[in-house]
Amino acid sequence: MIDHVSAYTTHYEDARRFYSAVLAPLGSKLQREITTTWDPEFPTRRMCAFGPERPIFWVIEVREPSTPRHAAFSATTRAQVDAFHRAALATGARDNGAPGVRAIYHPNYYGAFVFDPDGNNVEAVCHAPA
Repeated sequence: MIDHVSAYTTHYEDARRFYSAVLAPLGSKLQREITTTWDPEFPTRRMCAFGPERPIFWVIEVREPSTPRHAAFSATTRAQVDAFHRAALATGARDNGAPGVRAIYHPNYYGAFVFDPDGNNVEAVCHAPA
């Protein structure tokens, strides 16, 4: 249903580094990085996109902070969720929920939560049984 989605950052370099680190264990990598030279209001705006094979998750530089969002990224295994969480903390991200089962959602919901450099609640989740 969703082709791509964006998050906004006032800390572009930190956000690019954060998402590069946390999405790698989930099989995604930096796919594209551009500067919006066509935008007369912000011709130095930077954008980067991540995905397993093509750009799906875009990080877009903004001048003013935006309302924090929540993004949940799919993991195939619980080990990937654990690796996502370790990678996030290694970047200096703030923990928002260690890896574990969240049975309130369903019995196999295994997720971990962190805050990115802009305060967005970022999650990795695996729905497979242990």
